[in-house]
Amino acid sequence: MSFPVALRRALLALVVVALSLWTALTTPPRLGLDLRGGTRIVLETQHTPRVRADAAATERTLEVLRKRVDGLGVAEPSLARSGERRIVVELPGLRDPREAAEVIGRTAQLTVHAVTATAATPEAPAAKNGRVLADPDAPGAFLALSAPALTGEGVKSAEAVLDAAGGRGWTVDLAFRDKAADEWARLTGKAACAPAGDPARRVAIVLDDRIVSAPGVEAGVPCGSGIVGGSTQITGGFSADEARDLAALVEGGALPVPVTTVEQSTVGPTLGAEAIRASLLAALIGLACTGVFVIAVYRLLGLLATLALLLYGLISYAAVLALGATLTLPGLAGFVLAIGIAVDANVLVFERAREEYGALGRTAARDPRRPVTAAFGKVWSAVADANVTTLLAAGLLFAFATGPVKGFGVTLAIGVVASMLTAMVITRIFADRALALPAVRRRPSLTGMATPGRLRTRLTRRVPRLMARRRRWFAASAGLLLLAMAGIAARGVEFGVEFTGGRVVQYAAVHPVDADEARSAVAAAGFPDAVVRTTGDGDREVSVRVRQTGDAEQDEIRRAVASVAGPVSVERDERVGPSLGGELRTQAFVALGLGVLAQLVYLSVRFRWTYAVSAVAAMAQDVLLVIGLFAWLGKPVDSVFLAALLTVVGYSVNDSVVVLDRLRELRRKGGRVPQADLADRAVAQTLPRTVNTGMGALFVLVALAVLGGDSLTDFSVALLAGVVLGMASTVFTTLPLAVFLEDRHPAPVRVRPSVRERAGSGAVV
Repeated sequence: MSFPVALRRALLALVVVALSLWTALTTPPRLGLDLRGGTRIVLETQHTPRVRADAAATERTLEVLRKRVDGLGVAEPSLARSGERRIVVELPGLRDPREAAEVIGRTAQLTVHAVTATAATPEAPAAKNGRVLADPDAPGAFLALSAPALTGEGVKSAEAVLDAAGGRGWTVDLAFRDKAADEWARLTGKAACAPAGDPARRVAIVLDDRIVSAPGVEAGVPCGSGIVGGSTQITGGFSADEARDLAALVEGGALPVPVTTVEQSTVGPTLGAEAIRASLLAALIGLACTGVFVIAVYRLLGLLATLALLLYGLISYAAVLALGATLTLPGLAGFVLAIGIAVDANVLVFERAREEYGALGRTAARDPRRPVTAAFGKVWSAVADANVTTLLAAGLLFAFATGPVKGFGVTLAIGVVASMLTAMVITRIFADRALALPAVRRRPSLTGMATPGRLRTRLTRRVPRLMARRRRWFAASAGLLLLAMAGIAARGVEFGVEFTGGRVVQYAAVHPVDADEARSAVAAAGFPDAVVRTTGDGDREVSVRVRQTGDAEQDEIRRAVASVAGPVSVERDERVGPSLGGELRTQAFVALGLGVLAQLVYLSVRFRWTYAVSAVAAMAQDVLLVIGLFAWLGKPVDSVFLAALLTVVGYSVNDSVVVLDRLRELRRKGGRVPQADLADRAVAQTLPRTVNTGMGALFVLVALAVLGGDSLTDFSVALLAGVVLGMASTVFTTLPLAVFLEDRHPAPVRVRPSVRERAGSGAVV
């Protein structure tokens, strides 16, 4: 039994919506650290003379670090290997990165030694195969130690314990494995044979070349037998945190290879909560404005598209949850941006439906479903091509970006796929059902198709002769490019800390802060090259960017800011090593170059090379203009900007593809009509779609720019510029260049044989 196509579509839509609703109600979202607060540390394993830091050594190091992090008591920690030598550690809720870095990054070589003698200096002769270390119980004194009798590999467990009864405070209880327990008994049995007060009666527990405890064996321990049971205590006047950290280090064991911190970032939970609130508010306002605009332009069809947009939001959100993707701040921005992109396919269908309605005349008035069905069939190739170009950009972001920006690529890709489903399936189902109603058939004006719209009417009456002024548009484009290049040359591109290395700390103050006063205070503290900015509501946030600094220098900067701002708290702390910054900068250029190349290859397959070169040239122009704008404005170029730039790449090509697809269609029908005239018609027929789609995206981006906070302002500005430039470059760069190239490299004319010729050759006519 076969089901009609319409019924299969309806069943598919029903299943998808039902599963999405169930997933959204039952699955909690996975929030990134930039939204829920916490610390993110990227470690890099280092080679040693004995061990090479390859993937296997890094994997072993990861297992040791996981045990240490579990000992810190952090809820839901995340550790993962990135590449061959990097380990990404995410610690939700941890506001002090120093604690985590000191614990998880230490080599933690635990050894147990017999004490052979006391020494006056660290240079004093040590026992054979031993060493001389400071005595923790006697400042200025030293102990000569034997060779290690036990190592951390023999430790079965380590636990921080409060010894209230014994008066020792916080201690670390150790339990040894079988062979290590026997060795511990032998070691303490030998020490018990020494007279009271003799240094040989002590046993030293050493961690990373420092004696943390050197207790003497109690008088009750029998000589030769030692302490049996395979356990002991490490004492040393520890605080609760020190005891827990030491237990985590000892139980985790020694790292197979040393590690160094190449990136570190901390975000406060307040900042993340504000970002979620602002992004959701921007999404709601952008969706509401887009819905009102679409309904005003397309009436009933616009209302149906708005309902489909609501379902789009549900489906794409559920897809993020189902895939287990981490929702980050740029990911939220991608989710909001995809709302504006999602309306594109609907607008493309509705504008084509208006054309088909006018061509069908009375037939369309009797059955308004016919122009809509024809429109869905004819716009499919343009919708597919436009969305594939955006998916290419999203894929490159996922492949080359790191951290939160990778989440932007995931949500953008999910949004594109969900938008195609809602526009081409759900909106079509709604339209088929609504347009079949007798009340709608009696009132064709309700559909939004009976009237072509003011812009389309004007363009139909008088097709603009834009291609006749090609030289003028080329000159204008060249002028804008020169202006952008001048900004890049004169002011330079200010790379963010992610691409150069360094440290950026954002402080929150109670009172408004004067940027000049804060800058002077930081310079007086010994950091004259620091970049100090005030941001936020009422200039209550201070951002300080410096070259690589340690925690001690950062404390000095904090005190300097507090001297002019009053009490301050750290809302965000990012530190990137110079080697990682250079690597990320290289990856950014590679991703951008591959983005351009991927678009060129895809468009060359789908269109003639002349069309592909024209679209990619316009896209490259848009990218350079956005970079030039940021150079003139002095805004930083970071990974979030890279996400915006690759989105501009996708959007610019997306817009060009729609017009080029229409030009290709007109060319097949146009016979010997000049390319310039066909290009003018293509602009006239697609310009309403370009304007209406652009308006949908602008509503969302303006809402993000105004409400998204400082973290998303630059992102929104870059995309706003990219959307406006993309719409303009399609008309004034892509098509003029395509006409220019087609005139000089025309496609070979395929002459179809006449009926008589085909009959003469034996063909069936």
